[in-house]
Formats: sequence, structure tokens, C-alpha cells
Amino acid sequence: MALNSTARVPTTNGSRYLQQLCKHWSHNLAVDFTEEAGTVTFPRDARGADWPGDARLSMRAHEDALECRLETSAEGQLAGLKDAVVRHLDRFAFREAPLAFDWRDE
Repeated sequence: MALNSTARVPTTNGSRYLQQLCKHWSHNLAVDFTEEAGTVTFPRDARGADWPGDARLSMRAHEDALECRLETSAEGQLAGLKDAVVRHLDRFAFREAPLAFDWRDE
């Protein structure tokens, strides 16, 4: 995986949002999670021919934030997954939304 981006999202509900997102995506994707951390793998065939390879979202809940890290193979893949993560977490965090995502590309 060549392109990475990390966001630290201020919230005191990081564990709850992490678990909700992991449970939501576990119906179609490979997911592993606890109350403190979670990983979602987006396989190549999940998006068809334009999806260049596997991508991974790793999350870690802190007392005051939810840390999200994306690892992808291509620029468009990174941008698309950032958008998907933000949309889904804002939906789960409707009382706090919009959450403040400060993505930092590596």
C-alpha cells in the first residue's frame, strides 16, 4: 500500500462510533474490532476494475478522539475512502455532526 492518510477526530464517543462503523461494514467486508481498535479491509474486487488493490481502514479510540488511518494503493482510492469514512461516521454521530476530520496525507 503506497498512500496513507491519518485523521484524529475530536470526540468523546470514539469507541461507540468505531464499533458502529465496524458492525455496519462487517456485513460486506472483512472486519476485526474491539472496543478500543478496529480494522476494515476493502478488497480489490469490492469496487471493480477501477479499484487497484486492497485498502485498509484502521481505527483507534482514545478518551478524547477517534484516530482513523487509511492505507490505499491509489490516489482516487484514498479520496473515495476518506469521503466514505466521513459520511458514515457523521451519520452515526448525528448529534455531534459534522465531526472535524483533519486528514494528513503521508
